[in-house]
Amino acid sequence: MKQSLWTSFISCRLAALFLSKDGLLVLTGAASAIKPSPGMIGYGVAKSAVHHLTKNMALPESGLPEHATVVAILPVMLDTKANRQSIPDGDISSWTPLKFVSDLVFDWAAEKIKRPNSGSLIQLITADNKTVLETCDR
Repeated sequence: MKQSLWTSFISCRLAALFLSKDGLLVLTGAASAIKPSPGMIGYGVAKSAVHHLTKNMALPESGLPEHATVVAILPVMLDTKANRQSIPDGDISSWTPLKFVSDLVFDWAAEKIKRPNSGSLIQLITADNKTVLETCDR
């Protein structure tokens, strides 16, 4: 809960206080939380709450500055050192590189026209070392 939900709440509060007009807030949800996840209920509940928070923060009365955009990225698996250590035999060709994520967020921050609609849940789906974006209609 602390890592997923608390950090998202804190980020939303700070964005409400300090984000610029037309600013961007990106939260991290999870593709695995779109459907029931009985093997990891706590994680699924926390990430589903981040998805719900994203939708709510997109509403005009959320406290975010005028014309701000809030979106959540929903990776399946990020290619991190920790994931490589904990899943040494994992298929890294299906893991989303952090450079892809950082470039994506940079593009969204730099050019508002490239951003998804506020409140969007954007799945990052990687296969064969290629990542595509898919909007989740949840």
